[in-house]
Amino acid sequence: MRSAKTSGWRSAKRRGAQSDARDWRAAIRALSALERPSASEGERKAAEWIATRLRALGCRTDLERERAHGGYWWPIGLPNALAAAAGALALRRRDHGSRALAAVTAGVAAAALWDDLGHGRRWFRRALPHRDTWNVVAETGDPDAERTLVVVAHHDAAHSGAVFHPSLGRLAPRLAPRLHARSSHTLPILYGVWLGPLSVSLGAALGAWRLVGAGTALALGAIAAMVDIGARSVVAGANDNLAAVGALLALAAALRARPLEGLRVLLVSTGSEESFSEGMQAFGRRHFDELDPAQTEFLCLECLGGPVLIVLEGEGMLRIRDYPAGLREALAGAAADAGVAITRGLRTVAATDALIALRAGYPAVTLASVDHTKLPLNYHWPSDIPDALCWQTIEDAIAVCERFLRRRALADTLSVAD
Repeated sequence: MRSAKTSGWRSAKRRGAQSDARDWRAAIRALSALERPSASEGERKAAEWIATRLRALGCRTDLERERAHGGYWWPIGLPNALAAAAGALALRRRDHGSRALAAVTAGVAAAALWDDLGHGRRWFRRALPHRDTWNVVAETGDPDAERTLVVVAHHDAAHSGAVFHPSLGRLAPRLAPRLHARSSHTLPILYGVWLGPLSVSLGAALGAWRLVGAGTALALGAIAAMVDIGARSVVAGANDNLAAVGALLALAAALRARPLEGLRVLLVSTGSEESFSEGMQAFGRRHFDELDPAQTEFLCLECLGGPVLIVLEGEGMLRIRDYPAGLREALAGAAADAGVAITRGLRTVAATDALIALRAGYPAVTLASVDHTKLPLNYHWPSDIPDALCWQTIEDAIAVCERFLRRRALADTLSVAD
């Protein structure tokens, strides 16, 4: 017969687990009420809120101030403006000098965009104004373990824009359902902001005036889209990406209730992800030197509140990079072990914070969700509110993440694909 003391302890533990479960849901709702554009005062308040909660859950937590531009409309719009101006001048004069100027100017603009969209050195962006952004870095798991797993979410929210209207995402499944069903990713629309300058540069160099004209028109369209996005308000960002922040908090609670041995875990919530992962780049500048790529893996959590949970196969705005096959299989295996249905075979033509780690040589993988359009639910749209979330998917994602962490803690005795 159980003693009253044992029974009371177990009841208290169950109440604590239920309270933690309610807390991560409450966290999503509380944080969604904050206006949190990248590198803003609201982003700072969200970071402080998350850091306080992680400390209460027993994590050693730091709030790290970094610098970021905090947007992408200027880094995209300005190179397109330079290319459009050069293209218009070349079309008007059509002489050797204007051709050469257009070819060089638009070529530099195209190179700047390739670098920025690819999450590279960001040399053009560095010349633009910067402000403070805030990362939360919490340590849990086994602090003495040789191996580290970094779980990454982000707490800033995106501006809306006409290009994110939900009806555009529904066109492919409606007009070409078979092609849509077979496709591994959606239309790579960000080529539209790079092809304009590229076309102007190539057309001017070759004297192909129709190509210059087409490139100039594309560049003007990109400028219009960026002006629209920059002028729009910030969405609540419940799916993108407070659902993942809620998962971080739930993982912290789970690892407090059932401590993990053999694996050090960093729970990271970045700022300025919506300005093309500037917060994650800053995390890399600060921490990559102390994280051995042979002993460190990254799990990125992105948009977990949609109806279909997926293991992303790869990502990239202009060039898609696949994640290591073994880590993808390990994440899918954790889902199977947790009894959670998972969808495979999809890549994203956007980008997550995992791309920064992947480019730096770390094994990385992303757990995400989509709806029937193969896009995140309510992506960058005002309807991205807590009441629209698929809460069961988030619960499933938390179960997958916890199982993944515990399996990775045993990775010295398991094959990479396990």
